[in-house]
Amino acid sequence: MKATPNEQTLVSHEQAIANLIVSYAFANDDADFEKLGDIFSDSVFRLAEITANGKGEIEAVARKIIQITEDGRSTTTHETTNIMIEIDGSSNTAQARSYWTLYKTISGEPRQAIMSGRYQDRFTYDSSRWTFKEREATILWKLDNSIF
Repeated sequence: MKATPNEQTLVSHEQAIANLIVSYAFANDDADFEKLGDIFSDSVFRLAEITANGKGEIEAVARKIIQITEDGRSTTTHETTNIMIEIDGSSNTAQARSYWTLYKTISGEPRQAIMSGRYQDRFTYDSSRWTFKEREATILWKLDNSIF
């Protein structure tokens, strides 16, 4: 896991992984389908009965399940908490676990939690950056059965 001295000083490997984890929430909440595809370009994403492999499938699934408002933003926001990261420097891999909560956020309506769960993530480091290899999103609670 070589990095230039500037990169090591500015962002630790743990923080780079945490930033990657949270970048999913921002891309999802902005309904940025291309960014979601880029984040998971060489990985597998699983949620409930959905499995998507790579950029094209990730973008297609995101377009199906993310509802957007007239201004082009998602009708939901994500919060990711309790991020635990374990790095294996000998194999340039890492694992992370975290909790997520999905909120319904439509302008003029109160924000409401509609689903929550856990992420189990796997990452690889390719000499310059960390990338997702796999994300398993497990649903622990949902408001009703209309969602997944």
